[in-house]
Amino acid sequence: MRSRNPTRDLVFLALLLIAATLTIVTIQLVFLKAPIESTMGIVQKIFYFHVPAAYAMYLGATACFVGSVMYLMGASDNRDAIARAGAEVAVVFGIIVIVTGPLWAAKAWGQYWTWDPRLTTSLLSVLIYVAYVVLRAFGGDNEAERKFAAALGFLGAVNLPIIHFSVQKWSGQHPKVISKGGGGLQHPDMKLAFALGMITFTFLAIVLFWNRMRVSMANARLHRVEEEAMELGFGEED
Repeated sequence: MRSRNPTRDLVFLALLLIAATLTIVTIQLVFLKAPIESTMGIVQKIFYFHVPAAYAMYLGATACFVGSVMYLMGASDNRDAIARAGAEVAVVFGIIVIVTGPLWAAKAWGQYWTWDPRLTTSLLSVLIYVAYVVLRAFGGDNEAERKFAAALGFLGAVNLPIIHFSVQKWSGQHPKVISKGGGGLQHPDMKLAFALGMITFTFLAIVLFWNRMRVSMANARLHRVEEEAMELGFGEED
């Protein structure tokens, strides 16, 4: 069994504290300093969480893709842990995207959900990563399940460019998030809140990814120990 690494634990704790501090500062900046947008009103403030959450989902999905491809090229617990942690990050922030999006849409479009290309492809991606997480949680931890999950991780990443370019390629109601002229963020405090939100969600994604990596690696080591114990005759029924 590996011993704990004090330096690594301190780095993780530092990142956790930074993420927590940034979260508090971002919430204060969004609700107390950034002005209320004239057209959307208070609902526009969802933007400061919706878009960074989508970015964090992309980060998790990318990590899942990298880990999945590496695992398919050569199986290892570390590569599997990268893919699994990335998928879990994608699910967490993807759910935030799917929940906050309709709240914003209800004010902008007059209804909570439309089968807009970006909304539909985003929902599809979240469902793919939910399927990945469910498979890994209840489908066992054998080589076949890991490879099938890796295939899902690859499939989920293929959908990411479709989400990104759906607004440009197909007609739809979803606006371009960032466009020429600032994308609707004209006030300096609005731009600051958005930038800080992006940084905050990046740190949150890193912390969650790191923590899930540690849990996955610990579970993998425990699984190996149990297998070795069974091979040695321990744990067998009389």
